[in-house]
Amino acid sequence: MTDLTPASKKTQAVFLRGHLRLVLAGMTNSKISKRQLLDKATAVTGMEYQRGEYALALRDLEEVINGAS
Repeated sequence: MTDLTPASKKTQAVFLRGHLRLVLAGMTNSKISKRQLLDKATAVTGMEYQRGEYALALRDLEEVINGAS
């Protein structure tokens, strides 16, 4: 059974994936900065991201979602 609680890493990864896709499309959100977004991705994946590494974070989040990590 899949854990769909908001605290699960997989659920967080799904929401971060959507947000990163929007950032890569050129959209921003006034409630969360791009740095905070990468920090949250770091918390989920365990990988450190530098400024602008949105595509790398997106790829790593896909691995978490698909269960490869």
